[in-house]
Amino acid sequence: MGILSRTSYLIRSKVNALLNRAEDPSETLDYSYEQMRDELQEVKQGIADLTTQKKRLEMQKRRLEENVSKHNEQARSAVEQDREDLARKALEKKKQKMTQIEDLNAQISELQQTQDNLVDKKDKLQNRIEEFRTKKESMKARYEAAEATARVSEAMTGAGDEMGDVNQAIERAESRTEDMEARSAALDELEETGQLDNALSDKDSLDRELEQVTTDSEVEDELDTLRSEMGKAPEPDASTENGASTDSTSSSPEVENELEELQDDNGSK
Repeated sequence: MGILSRTSYLIRSKVNALLNRAEDPSETLDYSYEQMRDELQEVKQGIADLTTQKKRLEMQKRRLEENVSKHNEQARSAVEQDREDLARKALEKKKQKMTQIEDLNAQISELQQTQDNLVDKKDKLQNRIEEFRTKKESMKARYEAAEATARVSEAMTGAGDEMGDVNQAIERAESRTEDMEARSAALDELEETGQLDNALSDKDSLDRELEQVTTDSEVEDELDTLRSEMGKAPEPDASTENGASTDSTSSSPEVENELEELQDDNGSK
């Protein structure tokens, strides 16, 4: 997989993960629950405002009722003093206040009815919210259990995005390891055949072959010398036993003559 393909795959994996989190039912349910609670709070605030307004009208009504009582007393007092004109004015004010009281009663009654309706709706909404909360927690538990089960299944089958990344990492590691093992084996083979040293040397093949022949000749000469000193007869060459001629580079003439003299001396003794 190329760099661009791997980068594209990682980007798609991260985007899918973000989308999955954005579509998380648990978060959606919690958000809906909070919205319903906000609506309930607004209803409660409306009831509180309505109740405050009703209380103000009731206070105004009580003040008017007090004025009615006062005007009634004023009218009685004026009649006692034979001041019907003042009594008439006091009764007129009493009538105005009583008319205002009737209007306030109508408004208070209307507010009370609205308040009762709001309280009833508030209670129903609160019950719905409690039912929704119970269902929400149950649904969240089911979703989390399903999600955990899916993750375990994905981990077992290697189907998840994370496992996909891990599998690709393993494949890349295996490929690199195989390449390194092949390179190491190739280097070992070159070293065993001498090709590695040859590649590092600036000598040509003829120089290396001559050096090898010289080395073999020197070893054979030294071996013949040791045999002569120890009175050992030279071992027959395999090529001689097979009827082949002895290699001229196996030993020098001086060594052969000295070996024959040593053998003659040992025979005369």
